[in-house]
Amino acid sequence: MAETARELMLAGKPYRGDDPELVQLRNAAKRRLLRLNAMEPEDAAGREAVIRELLGSAGRHPTICPGFACDYGANITVGDDFFCNFNCVFLDCAPITIGHRAQIAPAVQIYTAEHPLDLAQRAAFWESARPVTIGDDVWIGGGAILLPGITVGDGAVIGAGAVVTRDVPAGAVVVGNPAKVVKWIRE
Repeated sequence: MAETARELMLAGKPYRGDDPELVQLRNAAKRRLLRLNAMEPEDAAGREAVIRELLGSAGRHPTICPGFACDYGANITVGDDFFCNFNCVFLDCAPITIGHRAQIAPAVQIYTAEHPLDLAQRAAFWESARPVTIGDDVWIGGGAILLPGITVGDGAVIGAGAVVTRDVPAGAVVVGNPAKVVKWIRE
């Protein structure tokens, strides 16, 4: 039996991004995002309900501020007390897993999607994806970009504007482009 584009995508294999099932799933996510991003700020219960409808799973007290964008939503899981500030983009073609008490500053971008270097393959809408995993108690500064396939260890801090191209060890503070460890957090 042939694998669907969705199955290929989630397995990290090449797939066509214009597959009708994937387009339908992205459109469903866009409808949820329209509701979430247009909700009244005082409607905390309503916001949480839409967050739970959008994401694959969410722990206790998830917060996502307006301007949030994602591809599918269903491939994103967050732990307890998750906070995501304004205008963040999570391209969740592969799983994005975020631990407890993560704090995401404004304009953070988390990418799982990759596109081939070959022009003909890109023109034919081929792509692939690798998961991003973020541990507990991580703080990601404003405008940071996390690239496909990386893992961020527990308690790490990613400085504002950093471009994370490789794994970040637990307890590390990374800054720059590409992000490099500049110090270690001591408890």
